[in-house]
Amino acid sequence: MEWREQSAVSCEEAYLEAQRWVEAVTEKQFGSQDFRSALENGVLLCDLVNKIHRGIIRRVNRLSTPIAGLDNLNVFLKACKKLGLKEAQLFHPGDLQDLSSRVTVKPQETSRRLKNVLITIYWLGRQAFYASFYDGPNLNLKSFEGLLGTALSK
Repeated sequence: MEWREQSAVSCEEAYLEAQRWVEAVTEKQFGSQDFRSALENGVLLCDLVNKIHRGIIRRVNRLSTPIAGLDNLNVFLKACKKLGLKEAQLFHPGDLQDLSSRVTVKPQETSRRLKNVLITIYWLGRQAFYASFYDGPNLNLKSFEGLLGTALSK
C-alpha cells in the first residue's frame, strides 16, 4: 500500500471519522491516547471486527506486552480477510509500531504508516456497510474521499 501527497485537512477529517466510528462500534473511547497509541495493541481493532461479525475472533490477548499486541494485530488482519478484504487493503502490523524513539525515522514515514492503518479501517467500514449481518453504526465513507481520490496505489 502506498500513499501519495494529499492535504492535511482531508487526512485529519478521515482520522477523526475513523476514531468516531471505532468508538461508536466498540462503545470504548480512545481517551487521551492518540490514534496510533489507541490501536497499537490491537485490542480495539479486534473488538471492532468482533462487533461487525460476532465471534469472528475467538480470543483477544489483553496482556500489555508487545508480543500480545502483535498477535492481536495479526488476528485482526486475518479476520479482515475472512470478511472479504484483500491483501492490498490491509496495513502491515509494523505500521502501528511506535517509531518516536528512533532517531533515523522521518515524520513522513510515521504519517505514511498511520495512513495505511486508516485505509484498512476505511475498507473495513465499507465492507461492514454492505454486510447483511451488520446493523451497527456506519463509517462516513465521504470523509475519506480526499485521501482515496489520489492516495492509493499498489
